Amino acid sequence: MKLISLVRNVCSRQCQPRVNRTVQVRFLQQDSVSTAKPKKYKYPPVYDPYGPRPQPSSKIVELAERIAALSPEERGQIGPALNEHLRLPKQEMISTDGMSMGAKQDGGAGVVEEKKEKTAFDVKLEKFDAVSKIKVIKEVRAFTNLGLKEAKDLVEKVPCVLKQGVTKEEADGIIAKIKAVGGVAVME
Repeated sequence: MKLISLVRNVCSRQCQPRVNRTVQVRFLQQDSVSTAKPKKYKYPPVYDPYGPRPQPSSKIVELAERIAALSPEERGQIGPALNEHLRLPKQEMISTDGMSMGAKQDGGAGVVEEKKEKTAFDVKLEKFDAVSKIKVIKEVRAFTNLGLKEAKDLVEKVPCVLKQGVTKEEADGIIAKIKAVGGVAVME
């Protein structure tokens, strides 16, 4: 009996694959732990995103001192005089017509809005002949830069917008091309 258990024990050790049981754990070792303190970055007293600039010339420093010595009324005249001397275009006031400046104070005054002419148009495909479906798909592909499947899906869900935000001339050209191949398109 003892001999059989001894043979089993020896066979079981030889039959099992040998596993290297040496595992290195570096995070627990002292040489892997950093004891150095992080570097502290010193911020400059004045942040300049463009980097250091050269010192101004003595003429510029003298001019700045002379401007600082002027009275406030005289300083106010410097800007317009420089604009006139350098022939710069006059600055125009920014229009606030379309902006909301908070709640309106007077409710009785009615504002008459001017109707502005439309500059951007949408081209909408209304219908097409069943026989000319392939021609319409080809034409839609030509001016929309769509693939064959996307153009086919677009044409099949008539009425649909083919192109948005085009000029009047471009929209007229697209409508003429669609009409030539057997479709009906309108400009909105």
